Amino acid sequence: MGKSRAKSHELRVRPFVRGLFLLVSFYSLLVTSVFADELSARAAVVIDSASERILYAKNPNLKLPPASTTKLVTAITVLESINPDAVATVSENAAGTPSVTPRLRAGEKYTVRDLLHLALMRSVNSAAVALAEAVAGTEDAFVSMMNDRAMRMGAENARFINSSGLPGPGQHITAFDLAKIMKESLKYPLIREIINTRAKEVFSVNGRRVFVKNTNQLLWTDDDLYGGKTGYTRAAGHCFVCAAKKGNNTLIAAVLGESVRDNLWDDSVMLLSKGYDILEQKAEPAIYFTSVSERPVVLASYNKHKVAGHKKVKAHKYGKVKKVAAKNKKKNGSHANIAGKKKAKRSSGKNLSVRKQESTDRS
Repeated sequence: MGKSRAKSHELRVRPFVRGLFLLVSFYSLLVTSVFADELSARAAVVIDSASERILYAKNPNLKLPPASTTKLVTAITVLESINPDAVATVSENAAGTPSVTPRLRAGEKYTVRDLLHLALMRSVNSAAVALAEAVAGTEDAFVSMMNDRAMRMGAENARFINSSGLPGPGQHITAFDLAKIMKESLKYPLIREIINTRAKEVFSVNGRRVFVKNTNQLLWTDDDLYGGKTGYTRAAGHCFVCAAKKGNNTLIAAVLGESVRDNLWDDSVMLLSKGYDILEQKAEPAIYFTSVSERPVVLASYNKHKVAGHKKVKAHKYGKVKKVAAKNKKKNGSHANIAGKKKAKRSSGKNLSVRKQESTDRS
């Protein structure tokens, strides 16, 4: 009699347990989907600089246009080749490169140091080309040096075709490689100084005074941020990479393919917060993919990292950093529509020349 009752009870419990298991599984998938929607960028990553361990990522190995984040590799290559106090002349070719203001004039002379300020703080494309020509004679020769240097720093999926980041066939980078490039950049005191400078006046040897304001808005929110590099072209969208220190850890966040400028700052702060939480809680990394084609690429390349099943980690605000632009729920809900419209707009403009398309580079 007792055995019969126990068996009957067991039969009633089993469906309940199975149902509970399915409910938990569904909730886990739902949490993963929600986390995937938190980052509006096409690709993003935060790594621990010391180990290069991925802590949190979305499509970390997706190849996308780098825009002006390219100039970090330009700066590294320049500083390994020429004295920063050397003087470089702006050529007709450099002056004619589509760029943001201030526009450099053919024949002007600047120190390499000042050209680096123009390139890294304000993303002046003509400054990057002038630096490339000062080092290698031609930009093409310099680009070969850039690609070699990128490979040596471990950015194996990065390829450059110019020194400025203007778009073109075959030029791409991944969020993970961009984070590695930032790590390498921090080894150069001059680069660290420049990317952490909010504003500066530079002077040409000819006597022209140029005011430069950094495009990195996070510099105005927290003095503990090491600095970063922004980028924008129509093809790339908005891009950003930055480094920050928390306790004994240096974290690097990289964001590619944002459709809205303000989201760069929101996503970067979110990435740093999640990275800090994962380190403090000794939690598993959270890496997810919005494309099935991305999954095997990343897992094959980074098998030394244990990829978590989208484990949810409680996030907090990182340090004293405050969000530069508060997210509006209605605005967030329309991100997909905005991105879709921009994508359609880009597709319809493919017949335009690169020069015309990118003359409005706001990096």
